[in-house]
Amino acid sequence: MVILNILLWLLIGALAGWLAGIIMRSRGSLIRNIILGIAGALLGGWIVSFFADVTKFSIIGFLVAVGGACILIFIFRLLFGGKRR
Repeated sequence: MVILNILLWLLIGALAGWLAGIIMRSRGSLIRNIILGIAGALLGGWIVSFFADVTKFSIIGFLVAVGGACILIFIFRLLFGGKRR
């Protein structure tokens, strides 16, 4: 069951990264956006875990993952000089 949960959160993170790439108009590759989405889901989940329980899947949890991915794409642009479309 634990492996299934991990795979589900990876899939959610990948979807969040894809959506964040669209929202942020990222010129980066799909793979980079997916990786940033997974990392953003972890970051967003960690931050929100101080305020609420995000261990179960919910729309709020997905929005947190997308928000975290958007933040990481923004930081990535600041650090590496990426530009918008």
